[in-house]
Amino acid sequence: MVDVVRRRSRGRARAAERQQPLGIAAERYAAMGWPVCLGAHPRGAVEPGRACSCDRVGCPAPGAHPVSPTWQMQATVDINVIRGWWEARPEASVMLVTGRVFDVLDVPAVTGAAALGRMSAAGVKSGPVAALGGDRMLFFVLTRGSPADEDEWWSCGLDSEPESVTPGLRWHCRDSYVLAPPSRLAAGTGCRWMRPPEEYPLPDSVRLLEHLVDACEAQ
Repeated sequence: MVDVVRRRSRGRARAAERQQPLGIAAERYAAMGWPVCLGAHPRGAVEPGRACSCDRVGCPAPGAHPVSPTWQMQATVDINVIRGWWEARPEASVMLVTGRVFDVLDVPAVTGAAALGRMSAAGVKSGPVAALGGDRMLFFVLTRGSPADEDEWWSCGLDSEPESVTPGLRWHCRDSYVLAPPSRLAAGTGCRWMRPPEEYPLPDSVRLLEHLVDACEAQ
């Protein structure tokens, strides 16, 4: 009975998250100190190849990238600025900029589920986790700043994947961003919190990396 109540409670929370205005969500992230920038959004029924509001033919990430090429400079936690953005463009996706407060370890959904099981068995707290469509899971961790060894880190741009890492794992740090809940994808799916940041503090990245790498290599 308790499990049924918990599942119903989680279901109601997810429904409320999906219905939350995107601008309100952006303000909530900014209030946490998480830098936000304005994102493109999926378009409705349009000609093939133009599924994104950026109108780029064949956009590789429809509705899941910043509007402006100067997004790094525009990213902010200023509530008034953010409110103005979403008052003008209420349909815009919410983009979270990584490498300032947090990084994101981005893995296939199957791998992420396996890693969560490993962490639970080992007594390791995952921190915030989001599901991106049905394909990926995003593990939010504390950023490690700018280390002396620049080769330790990599960027994760719109049209590329980081190299020299375990297959399937993407580490979003400096010069990168991720789509934030409750933003939607062109396929009709969206991004949702599995473990929300209000309830799960950001963990150290190294503690999670071992479990994620092991899960990736086991697939």
